[in-house]
This record gives sequence, C-alpha cells and structure tokens, in this order.
Amino acid sequence: MVDFSINEMQRRLQDKYKDQWEPICPETGKNKMLWMIGEIGEVIDIIKKNGAIQASSDVNLRKELVEELADVLMYYNDIMLCYDITADELKQIYNKKFQKNMERW
Repeated sequence: MVDFSINEMQRRLQDKYKDQWEPICPETGKNKMLWMIGEIGEVIDIIKKNGAIQASSDVNLRKELVEELADVLMYYNDIMLCYDITADELKQIYNKKFQKNMERW
C-alpha cells in the first residue's frame, strides 16, 4: 500500500469525484463546514447516548466513534483544500498557538 498524507488522500478523493461532488474552492468551503458540523453531531450523539466510557471501551461503539471522527477529519481536510491551506501552514500556526498556550498561566 502506498503511504499518502491525509491531505494527499483527500485531494485524490476530490479529483476522483470532481464531477459528482462540489468543487474545491473558497465558495464551497462554508458548505463543507456545515457538513463537518453534521458529522460532529453524530460523534456527540454516540457519546451522549452511550456515555463516554462505553463509547471509548465497547469495541463496536468505539469503531463507530472512530468512523464518525474520520468523517469529521475528511470534511476538515476538504475545508483546508477549499481555502488552499497546506499541512505545513497549519502546523506552523498550530505550533505558535501551542507555545502561546503553554506560556499562558
């Protein structure tokens, strides 16, 4: 199996389904955010209905939880593609915010 980054994998999906899915561009970024929020709601429902401990320890529920989180991540990556945000750019900003938060209190 070829090892691709998450961004590369998402780009490949978008390229494969470019005729069926919304185009990757800033104008559709907001739609991708709304779809992502829907997926986050599904994650919340699993935890809310089953409790956090059971959702993380029961094999079947955990599989469902991780699958829904993967859906969230896929939409998140679509949003990054829509706004042409690279993994390196995100990593730089994340590291700055991390350092700021480490020094906060």
